[in-house]
Amino acid sequence: MRLVPDYIFESSWEVCNKVGGIYTVLSSRAKTLQDRMKDRIIFVGPDFWKKKESPYFREDKALFADWQWEAKECGIIVRVGRWTVPGEPIAILVDFEPYFEKKNEIYGWLWEHYQVDSLHAYGDYDEASMFSYAAALVVESFYKHYLNAKQKVIYHANEWMCGLGALYINNKLPQIGTIFTTHATSIGRSIAGNQKPLYDYLFAYNGDQMAGELNMQSKHSIEKQTAMNVDCFTTVSDITARECVELLDKPVDVVLPNGFDNSFVPKGPAFTQKRRAARKRLLEVANALLGESLDDDTLIVSTSGRYEFRNKGIDVFVEAMNRLLRDRDLKKEVVAFIEVPGWVGEPRKDLQERLASNSSTAQLANFSTPLEVPQITHWLHNMSHDQVLGMMKYYDMHNRKDEQVKVIFLPCYLDGDDGIVNMTYYDLVLGNDLCVYPSYYEPWGYTPLEAVAFKVPCITTDLAGFGLWANSVFGHVGELADGVKVIHRTDYNYSEVADAIKDAVADFSAMTAQQVEAVRKKAGALSKKALWSEFIKYYDQAYDIALRKAEARKNNL
Repeated sequence: MRLVPDYIFESSWEVCNKVGGIYTVLSSRAKTLQDRMKDRIIFVGPDFWKKKESPYFREDKALFADWQWEAKECGIIVRVGRWTVPGEPIAILVDFEPYFEKKNEIYGWLWEHYQVDSLHAYGDYDEASMFSYAAALVVESFYKHYLNAKQKVIYHANEWMCGLGALYINNKLPQIGTIFTTHATSIGRSIAGNQKPLYDYLFAYNGDQMAGELNMQSKHSIEKQTAMNVDCFTTVSDITARECVELLDKPVDVVLPNGFDNSFVPKGPAFTQKRRAARKRLLEVANALLGESLDDDTLIVSTSGRYEFRNKGIDVFVEAMNRLLRDRDLKKEVVAFIEVPGWVGEPRKDLQERLASNSSTAQLANFSTPLEVPQITHWLHNMSHDQVLGMMKYYDMHNRKDEQVKVIFLPCYLDGDDGIVNMTYYDLVLGNDLCVYPSYYEPWGYTPLEAVAFKVPCITTDLAGFGLWANSVFGHVGELADGVKVIHRTDYNYSEVADAIKDAVADFSAMTAQQVEAVRKKAGALSKKALWSEFIKYYDQAYDIALRKAEARKNNL
């Protein structure tokens, strides 16, 4: 019979801290676990907000008040409350700054017990390690105050940033089962980001050697030793599981695919209304910037994600849009948005003025002349060195009147308060006709999963975990008619990928309204197979593995 945890503590740099995909993993899974465990799932994250109010966290001083006082007496500075996401699970935010003065002592302990090399630390290694140490102290203190060996307890650490804490718990509280999830190996991401071919040579790479070559010794060391020493080592996709074997020398115990919580996807008339509003806003921004009168028949395409120019396939997206300019099979005007946060300076005043003059009318206003630099909505600090703008300039992509494809860089976080679009990402994504995510390095890929949850068909690659999963569900390589087109991508077929994207967009532009509706339904149906209710079973396996090892240790204590 499977062992079930009584308590789960889960630590991550992205608890109540919206940085990237891991925030989505944890925050969307929280409701499923909270429904099941009723406040016995406790997330531990870094306290960046201190006394200020956080949009992601609501403090509750009455929660565990006696323990909060005890922790404070021991010098552990925490704030306890609720993570303001569906399910509203308990979150403990910890101030990790006091531990910097003990840094060398902590690293010495880490070397002595686990041979983790912290000598080459730089950048975010120290910050992450001090948080991870603080998170482990929080769990240790809480455990000793409220719990004992009778309860089955899990400590789940996410990414190398939380490895130190997992090793601390492993050493100090052996009765707790430990799980470590690497969402992407630090070395794999670094190899890909440094323009080295990852996949053809994966079998030949030595992780330790590459760590030295790429100046990644400390991050690689903590990641590898955590993988080796926890009770259950996991990752998010089969493609990253292969990396773990080759680069960390440790096979994973379970693959934990990333699910989705669709409770906030609007339904029925609300969906139609929100889609209409999103399209209207995107076209208003495009028309004001370009001096155009693009109507609702325009094909709205987008890509989004972190600004990893090669890894996320932003380069190949720009390439594909450039080729689409000369494609005779394209049947509609296309406006393509690149929604990737860059080094934003400020929203454009000239664009704001045009949008303000337009806001009082129900119709989309017509502007006869484009603004200066009609490729971008916000000024950047590094305009002359930006990779997206540089590539568009190289290809002479200036969004001219007579061109059927216009590309617009929206380089900010879509939090609803960017000064131009002023809509959140989830309110905007459903306005797209087609989303394109041609990743080269993508352990899972939330962006395509989010797109199909909003019934937007998308294009991805088989180097993304999500793309491989979609192929496995379909039983064949995904095509547009399935709701997700999965393009075969390798280390060297960049040009073929760009052509495949170009052809897919042209094919989509020729579809009838009935065909488009059928494709949208297929996209929505696929997303239902990736709900957390479907994927939580893999976590149950991981909990069971970790708890069995912890129970065996308890019997030997």
